[in-house]
Amino acid sequence: MSLGYRAIQWSRPKVLYDLSAAACVVAFLGTYIIATRLSLDASHAPSDEILAISALGACAVTLLHIVLAIGPLARLTPRMSPILFNRRHLGVLTFLVSLAHALLAFGYYHGFGVVSPLRSFLTSNTNFGEVGAFPFELLGAAALVILFLLAATSHDFWLKNLSAKSWKRLHFGVYIAYALVMAHVALGAMQDRAGPISPLLMLVGAVVLSSLHIAAGLREHSRDRRLSRPKQSDDGWIDAGPASSIPLDRARVIDTPAGERLAVFRHAGGVSCVTNVCAHQGGPLGEGRVVDGCITCPWHGWQYRPENGRAPAPFTEKIPTHQVRIVAGRVLVNPAALPPGTPVTPALITGGADHV
Repeated sequence: MSLGYRAIQWSRPKVLYDLSAAACVVAFLGTYIIATRLSLDASHAPSDEILAISALGACAVTLLHIVLAIGPLARLTPRMSPILFNRRHLGVLTFLVSLAHALLAFGYYHGFGVVSPLRSFLTSNTNFGEVGAFPFELLGAAALVILFLLAATSHDFWLKNLSAKSWKRLHFGVYIAYALVMAHVALGAMQDRAGPISPLLMLVGAVVLSSLHIAAGLREHSRDRRLSRPKQSDDGWIDAGPASSIPLDRARVIDTPAGERLAVFRHAGGVSCVTNVCAHQGGPLGEGRVVDGCITCPWHGWQYRPENGRAPAPFTEKIPTHQVRIVAGRVLVNPAALPPGTPVTPALITGGADHV
């Protein structure tokens, strides 16, 4: 959260995150190069330039798999939330590694002829009808353009000005980039390498990613089914269950008859209810917790006070709130949303008393 826009809002966790990611990239490249050198005879070893291109490409593909795995893993276990918190930094790093791979390959294969490098890149291979000789470089270039767009719009400035929904639709393009990268590798590097190791690794990566997304989707579907039929009182309020069963400083997520999700938090001896949707990127507030008196989104740490849905000063973001009361120890929630930032007195947990 920020009052103004800065290139990067450095903090100690972000610095550690980025340094750790950069160190892992360096370690990966070094390990890849050393392992390749040791596994090949000197007479069959590739040149330093080709080895660097291959190492950067393998690193970029690995990073892309990791980036795509973080989302479903965070849905399956809260332990992944710290990694999800700064996933955009990892996405930018993926683009930078991919760019280094592309620039080195572009210069090495197209920079020493009499034809301009760009013209050479676009015209040297036009065998679109042959699988074995398909111009796979164009697929990689298309993937790189998408990764650039995602990296360039990763800042909150674009999220704010494009709107959260448009921004999210744009960033779903990472799956198109993934498909292009898979095709780029299958029609390129795999054509020159004998043996099953590379195809097997790519297949395992695709299967693992697919399995994680399916597992996260099934869990979400199961949760939807549990929340699909909320109990309602005679006046239409939703029964959210016993107040004492809501974990302290945590939430229970419920559905309204209209299908909207609400987060019911127990905090400071009372119960409050807000929308489950963070104003930042639509993160699930109900999966976060109350920190320093504020509901904290598990995705990027945006905060709101549970009693009024307002971000703490000097920030100005607001989310809708809902009326809450406790009857005979059970929490009842009015499904009608109040305007964002509307104060609502928390329902006090005092046994069977009815508080609004």
